[in-house]
Amino acid sequence: MNILIQNGTIVRSDKTFIADIFISDGKIMQIGNSLNLHEKIDKTIDAKGFYIFPGGIDPHVHMYLPTPAGYSSDDFETGSKAALIGGTTTLLDFVTPRKGQSLTEALTLRIEEARNSHCDYSFHVSPIEWTQNTEQEINECIKAGITSFKVYMAYKGAVGLDDTDLKKVLKIVGKAGGLVTIHCELGDEIDILRDQFVAEGKTEPLYHALSRPAILEAQAVQRIVDFAKEANCAIYIVHVSSKESLKIIERAQKSRQKVQAETCPHYLLLDDSKYNGAFIDTVKYVLSPPLRKKEDQESLWKSIQNGVVSTVGTDHCPFNMSQKSIGKNDFRKIPNGAGGVEHRLSLLYTYGVLENRITLNQFVDISSTQAAKIFGLYPQKGEIAFGSDADLVIWNPKTEKTISIKNHLSNCDLEIYEGFKTTGAPEFVFTNGEIVVEKGKTNSESKGFFLKRNL
Repeated sequence: MNILIQNGTIVRSDKTFIADIFISDGKIMQIGNSLNLHEKIDKTIDAKGFYIFPGGIDPHVHMYLPTPAGYSSDDFETGSKAALIGGTTTLLDFVTPRKGQSLTEALTLRIEEARNSHCDYSFHVSPIEWTQNTEQEINECIKAGITSFKVYMAYKGAVGLDDTDLKKVLKIVGKAGGLVTIHCELGDEIDILRDQFVAEGKTEPLYHALSRPAILEAQAVQRIVDFAKEANCAIYIVHVSSKESLKIIERAQKSRQKVQAETCPHYLLLDDSKYNGAFIDTVKYVLSPPLRKKEDQESLWKSIQNGVVSTVGTDHCPFNMSQKSIGKNDFRKIPNGAGGVEHRLSLLYTYGVLENRITLNQFVDISSTQAAKIFGLYPQKGEIAFGSDADLVIWNPKTEKTISIKNHLSNCDLEIYEGFKTTGAPEFVFTNGEIVVEKGKTNSESKGFFLKRNL
């Protein structure tokens, strides 16, 4: 299908300009003014007064995640539709094998689970144990187009690794030129605090937050930075939430160590006051790391402005109230996670761009371009340029909405951004040259593609 988008204000990470875009066979074929086109045009869109962004890339989602409380409430079909309506066109999810299962087998099964995704997708693969085959399996994953690997310093006994095995993963991935992404919290110390609170009869969601203090995140960040330096491995620290962690990351970056950082909208916009109140009101904010203080929010915004934080992902992992309620008498049983893939761009635009915390170009950078560059998708994704995939968002800067469980697409009966007012939303969303959202409504059953990535 040949589509001509005229008069839009194109916003890239490096510049902003008014031009037309010609799309054919799923690719951006021309950009400029008064394009000389000889092809038949199937559809013309006048984008005057609208911005045009590259499709959003969410580097951190958990669709159809198995837990003791059941699967997270969005599978790849419902979660990808929620992503598209909000302007995100590419998802990076996770492969978490069972104990004893090879990384390659788990990857094959996970790709199959994602086949009903309406977004393009790829994965970070998680070594959750070290076996005699792990090194070979990591290298096989890299050959299959997976260049990033996720490790957990928390959740010991389930998916978390001890320091010895962490070092092994860093060494092997570093040697191969890949990237290790890390959940940074000191799991052993957290487990002691969790058990201590419950033994004292302190079982409410508040104690979830108190058992995971910012210092245990920062200490984990320092530890993994030291390990990565020794292993000569590039690292990417997911869902950074605290100012203490940011100081360590910035120091490492200034020393030219390959350390990158991600945060999430909930750490930018919500704080730990959300844990005060009744279970029914506070349980939806049980996620890890927990919400921090307002001063942490300000440090995160500043770190986006100065480039210490490169990306904003959502850690989208919603659970319904019935699942969260399993932990009513013991916060340790509450499944950790919340939704957000649908709201990422509108929240960053409203509370970042419109409040002069970030520029339009920074908005594009943190929501799309940097993720593409870091995870081996650039310039196929994350860019508006000749030959790039026609993943585009035509953004109406005047659309006003109020976020609510009554109108979100996510398959969840909880909403951590309930009542948030936003200005700006997608008018059209394209994936691979196909219009998948038009005037705020999904209108396609298009299927996403598994993306093989490059080192």
